[in-house]
Amino acid sequence: MTDRIPGLSGETRVLGIVGDPIAQVKSPAGVTAALVRRGINAVLVPMHVSPADLDAFIRGASLMKNLDGLSITVPHKFAAYAHCASATERSRFLGAANIMRRNEDGTWHGDMCDGEGFVAGIRVAGCQPEGKRALLVGAGGAGSAIALALLDAGVSEIAIFDGDAKRREDLIDRLKARHGDKVRSGSSDPTGFDIIVNATPAGMRPDDPMPVQTDRLTASMFVGDVITAPEVTPLIQAARDRGCNTQVGTGMFAAVRDRMIDFVLEAGPLHHTG
Repeated sequence: MTDRIPGLSGETRVLGIVGDPIAQVKSPAGVTAALVRRGINAVLVPMHVSPADLDAFIRGASLMKNLDGLSITVPHKFAAYAHCASATERSRFLGAANIMRRNEDGTWHGDMCDGEGFVAGIRVAGCQPEGKRALLVGAGGAGSAIALALLDAGVSEIAIFDGDAKRREDLIDRLKARHGDKVRSGSSDPTGFDIIVNATPAGMRPDDPMPVQTDRLTASMFVGDVITAPEVTPLIQAARDRGCNTQVGTGMFAAVRDRMIDFVLEAGPLHHTG
């Protein structure tokens, strides 16, 4: 079977990926191809929606009888969760969703699999998080999920750094309720950490500042980034120049993509509403 959509027609089911901006995402082709390989007549469509329009968009899109799922990207993961009538435990804990599928009554069921995907990706890249000290930069939707997943995977400590102090402290307080003193505030200095994670947009543009002090990286550290374009961000290049093992954002996305497809398909191939 080829990766082309066979018989694209009115019977083709629709998934959407919603973000602002959206031009940088690479997932429509990859997810559509993965669905076709599974024998499913469906397509993932990019949908550029501003934060001010998100609520109206989801209410309107929910009227589509052939829309089976929504993938949620920056900056909508917290706002999208408010539209979930039901959700997985981790999505409820984080108050965020990066994938939504239909319930039987047409409402939305949400999950947040960025963190699980990130941890799966770094394991493939040779990093085992158990017992390691982690520095996470970014307390947004992806960062929150990655923090929880690293703690659940057994890191000994995680320090969180974010320029938005309230968002950082809110996440730390939430994680401490489950993981206690393993969670604390951090800085841009990676000294003493085993795993360094950038979960911010820093690195998407050539003039972005580095998310951490790269001159303090050492070869024993593992450095991961969530950014997919460019694939090799300035942070990843700086880490490689210092001998660090790394994971690029596309490594994380490959693991997230498979989990998102599995999540949507759990309701049936694909779930039909109406």
